[in-house]
Amino acid sequence: MGFLGTSGAHVALMGAEFIDFDPASETITMRFVAPASFITQRGGVQGGLVAGFLDEAMGWAHVQATGGTEAPLNLEIAMSLLKLIPPGPLMGKGRVIRRGRKAIFLEGELWDESWTTLYARATSTAIPTPVPGRAG
Repeated sequence: MGFLGTSGAHVALMGAEFIDFDPASETITMRFVAPASFITQRGGVQGGLVAGFLDEAMGWAHVQATGGTEAPLNLEIAMSLLKLIPPGPLMGKGRVIRRGRKAIFLEGELWDESWTTLYARATSTAIPTPVPGRAG
């Protein structure tokens, strides 16, 4: 399955690459490379920008699961930063936990490239909306 609607300046800004989507578990795998401008004086990715990586993974999981017809509109995101997120390649997983007509529940994780260190986790509650620019 090809990735649906995965273009845009924000995707390029985050160094996002779409790796895989498993329709059975509604889980997407993505790779991110933070630009130097995302790195703080502590040497890691700024926390709000980490939320952006997780938001991308969770959101694209829903877009792919609906065949590109819907995009989630976040009502709430909760994030736990478990370790300082270093510059360099990062791997993200986003999955649909439950999708209803009025609410969607998503979760995401951000890992190192070897999948051995979990850096951050997030959950999101969102509402389903038509993909912007698409008649629905």
